[in-house]
Parts: sequence; structure tokens; C-alpha cells
Amino acid sequence: MGNANDLMMAMRYCFLFLCMMMFHEILHAQSVIDIRCHNVLPEFRALLEQHDAALEETFPLPEWSEDAHLKFMNEAGISQAVLSMPAPQPWFGDAEECCRAIRSYNESCARLKTKYPDRFLFCASLPLPDVDAAVREAVYALDTLGADGIKLATNSRGQYVGDAELDTLMQILNERQAVIILHPHKPSPVHEDIIATTSLAVYEYPAETTRAVINMISRNVPARYPQVKIVVPHCGSFLPLAIPRMKAVHPAMVSKGFMQEIDWEANLRNLYYDLAGAATPEVVQTLLTITTPDHLLYGSDYPYQPDRVLMAGLERMRAWMSDDPTLASLLPGILYGNAAALFDKPW
Repeated sequence: MGNANDLMMAMRYCFLFLCMMMFHEILHAQSVIDIRCHNVLPEFRALLEQHDAALEETFPLPEWSEDAHLKFMNEAGISQAVLSMPAPQPWFGDAEECCRAIRSYNESCARLKTKYPDRFLFCASLPLPDVDAAVREAVYALDTLGADGIKLATNSRGQYVGDAELDTLMQILNERQAVIILHPHKPSPVHEDIIATTSLAVYEYPAETTRAVINMISRNVPARYPQVKIVVPHCGSFLPLAIPRMKAVHPAMVSKGFMQEIDWEANLRNLYYDLAGAATPEVVQTLLTITTPDHLLYGSDYPYQPDRVLMAGLERMRAWMSDDPTLASLLPGILYGNAAALFDKPW
């Protein structure tokens, strides 16, 4: 009798082991949608060099080519990638030059999407801070080029996302139910001595992202344009800390006439968060204090780190999420399903 029980127990453990192995294989075989990656085109690089702005963001632009990007995607198991223009904003005081640069970039992305319809999507850039030109380009990019969304810099030469002058643009994007991907840019103003010793990516980018989103929330921009969905970069930056503090301080500020009323639920409802940068179990758990699991998205930030580093990071995220019983069930959505739903694509 004992032998029979031992055999049944052994078979049960084998079955459980096989199920676990199959679960891990499914996770590793599953396609991935990369919500945050950038294509650095030769004409964009040339324009920056022409204006001595190649190091404006305190580090050199990485090399990029479509072949290298596709090779990385294939090796990492990434089925689709959403392209967007890197920083800085190509505005150097000449509105026509900026419009030409932005149009060239958007049309190049549209051609790339046509060439690889199952691999690349793109979020079009806009020639801000010229709002009228940005509205025209947004309409053209979304309605004619088939852009999948819009990339907005946290600030365009001092004009911050959330500022009142951008309300006309936001209305256009709201009418088209656009996805907006935010990208941190060099703050304006910025302490030059500090960024001379610590690159923007270390602290200023997370602070800049937080600043821009708080600016939007303070003016109820996401609430007033509820059809727009906004992707916040780099694990929400400092928002999981900033939002509770803002909620605590806000009533006193309203009572003294320093701030307006804020519809917290409506403002937070359509904020999404990519996990590019430094996702850890602690970071994800903290992020879930201000959002829901279906608003978390995978992002690589390709090509800002070597392929091997990005692939190792993706594998580590798969491992610690699949090993955490509170997070394992979220992984398929983060890697694929949430982005497919966000862009409403039948992938």
C-alpha cells in the first residue's frame, strides 16, 4: 500500500513539475510588444550636429538601423515595436526647419511601418513649441500617414505638456482617441553644474517626467480630454511618491486659492506606465498603488543600451515576475496583452 501511495505522490510531483515547466516555456515563447524604443535617423543626427546639439541631452545618441533593430527584436522575442523620436526636440528657432525635420521623420516612420507592417508601429512627433504647426502635423500624421499615436516631449523648449497653450492640440488628439507617449527631455530651466556631473538619465529625467504629469493633473488635462491615453515612461518615475503627497497637500492649496479642484479618478484613469529602465518587484508593487495591472506595459528603450543588456533585463523581469505569486499572472498582460488593447490591434 505504501509503495502505491509513494508512486501516486511521485506521479503528482512529476505532473506539477511538468506544468511548471510548460508555464515557463509559454512565458518565454510568448510574443512581446515593446512600447518604448527609438529610431535615430541619419537626417535627425545631422540636424543636431549642424546646431552643435548632439550632446544636448548630456549623452551621445546611439547608433540605429532597421536591420539591427529587427535583429534585436528577433533575438529578444519581440514581435512588435512602437517607434518614437528620441530627444532633443529639433527646434532651434527656425519654425520651418523644425517642421521639415518632423515631417521627414514621420514619413520615414510611415514607410518603415509599410515595409514591416507586422513589426513596427510609430508615434509621430510634432513641431512644438509651434502649436498651430503641431496641430496640422498631428492631423496629417494620424489621418493620412496612419500613425499609431503621438510622441510628446515633457517640454518643448520650455513649453510643458499640460500648459494651457496646448489645449487646442489636446482637443484634436481627444477627437481622434489618440495614444500619447511621453518622453522626458532636458528640463527648462536646468542647473548646468549638476547635469555636468550627473547625466539627465540619472535624476533629471524621472523628475522631469513627474513634473510634466503633475502639471497635467493640476490642470485636469487627462480628465478634460478623456479619450486620450497617455503612456508615462520609466516605471512612472516619481509619481507613486508624488501623487500621495499631492493629494495630502492639495486641500490646503485649494482653500487658499493656490490650486483648482482636481478630479483624481478621472485624471489617473487613462495614465499608462511602461517598465523601461529599472523595473524590480518593489517598483512594480509601488506602481500598483496608483494604477491597475492592465495599465502596465513593457518597454526596452532600445537602442540606448547594448542588446545583451536589454535582453538580460527582459529575462530577469520574466524570472522574478513568474516566481512572485502576486505578480506572475500579470506578466502576459505586461509583455503583450495590455499594449495590444491600448493600440486596439488584432495581434
